[in-house]
Amino acid sequence: MSSSNPLRDPRDRRLPRIAGPSGLVIFGVTGDLSRKKLMPAIYDLANRGLLPPGFSLVGFARRDWENEDFAQVVHDAVKEHARTPFREEVWQQLAEGFRFVSGVFDDDEAFVQLRATIEELDKARGTGGNFAFYLSVPPKFFPTVVQQLKKHGLSDGQGDSWRRAVIEKPFGHDLKSAQDLNQVVHEVFRPSDVFRIDHYLGKETVQNILALRFANTMFEPIWNRSYVDHVQITMAEDIGIGGRAGYYDGIGAARDVIQNHLLQLLALTAMEEPASFDASSLVTEKLKALRAVRLPKDLDKHTVRAQYASGWQGGEEVHGYLEEEGIDPHSKTDTYAAIKLEIDNRRWAGVPFYLRTGKRLGRRVTEIAVVFQRAPHSPFDATDTQELGQNALVIRVQPDEGVTIRFGSKVPGTSMEIRDVTMDFQYGESFTESSPEAYERLLLDVLLGEANLFPRHEEVEQSWRILDPIEEFWDQHGRPEQYTSGTWGPKAADEMLARDGRSWRRP
Repeated sequence: MSSSNPLRDPRDRRLPRIAGPSGLVIFGVTGDLSRKKLMPAIYDLANRGLLPPGFSLVGFARRDWENEDFAQVVHDAVKEHARTPFREEVWQQLAEGFRFVSGVFDDDEAFVQLRATIEELDKARGTGGNFAFYLSVPPKFFPTVVQQLKKHGLSDGQGDSWRRAVIEKPFGHDLKSAQDLNQVVHEVFRPSDVFRIDHYLGKETVQNILALRFANTMFEPIWNRSYVDHVQITMAEDIGIGGRAGYYDGIGAARDVIQNHLLQLLALTAMEEPASFDASSLVTEKLKALRAVRLPKDLDKHTVRAQYASGWQGGEEVHGYLEEEGIDPHSKTDTYAAIKLEIDNRRWAGVPFYLRTGKRLGRRVTEIAVVFQRAPHSPFDATDTQELGQNALVIRVQPDEGVTIRFGSKVPGTSMEIRDVTMDFQYGESFTESSPEAYERLLLDVLLGEANLFPRHEEVEQSWRILDPIEEFWDQHGRPEQYTSGTWGPKAADEMLARDGRSWRRP
């Protein structure tokens, strides 16, 4: 239970909410995610004064470390990756709550030790028995870890205290595996105590989609089939698979990105207004949108998958996917995927949503482009409007977060020439405070028990229902096309839109 501050006026929006007494246990604490994202986010939260004074962090891994060794690892990670300045007094207070438990996931003794550690922290640090368990481990270990937590009495809090599970993607690799996984996790934790991390939903701009649509009058009236021609959702990366061959091969771009990030962005862009901004109202509307998604009848013409081939990127020559270390030269795994979807409801009937993602593309960018229909009647000559495209509203999720509106304007001069111009809103220029890193926002929400920004299991399963038929079709038909690294993807993707009389926008 969070204690209320008598000096605080509830109407004061400047004061952030601070987590009550609690701790976090990270399984797989030696991994990249933990080092680059979780530990720095915990330090930054502490530095911003958002964690309780007795906050504790328990690392669980195979290493033979003492608590001091673990503290040193966290220290190095924080020094390298934290976004706020390093302050000795914040570090000292935080480090007193660090503990390390050495063991493997099926090792009962390690879990006995973990339980003793948590009980010791309750006394020493006043964590109140409130702990979140973060499973930063490959999905095949999820069942073992949650069953061990149950077996050793760690999954249920005593009295008023809470226990929560935080699970990283990928959440299954198809509908069946996602359902099996949900069943295992829900046997141990209540659905409301399971937080599935989709770090995209922690991004400021993604939350701003809802503010943009529902807190303003000027967008929502045209946010429908009467005015919108189509929507493009792009997540492009300029890197290859790096050292992730073991994870990536067999998964591919569509499962890695479309199933979670892009379908979540689609749901937020397409959903109806929720009754309120609480978790269950949001889930209700997102689910309605996802359930209305229809696949194209001809998957051959309206879906594309491809693999990057060697080429030049950022001034250096790079390998193709099939030449990467650890990749089977006959692999059919997609590093690029583009699909066309429609949403079968009154608001969106007949408006295509084009989703694409890929590695080794022109630049790193994630954006949602809502492209409007051309003006129904133009009093201008065709020559006046040669340079005029379609109006568009573009929400940039990363890297330079903001919103751009593209519209036609007269070029100064004596002739009537109309050309596209843009109006830009950038977070960095309009607000002095920097956006919290996605993991900061999400970790704090876990400790506060706020589930707004976490996909529920029904959403995960619904997303697999959309993607599974496409994956099955790809599995049985041919091989991925090749595209040169550093370009914007394969020819087939351009042809897919050209058939509809459209083209991809260059982000």
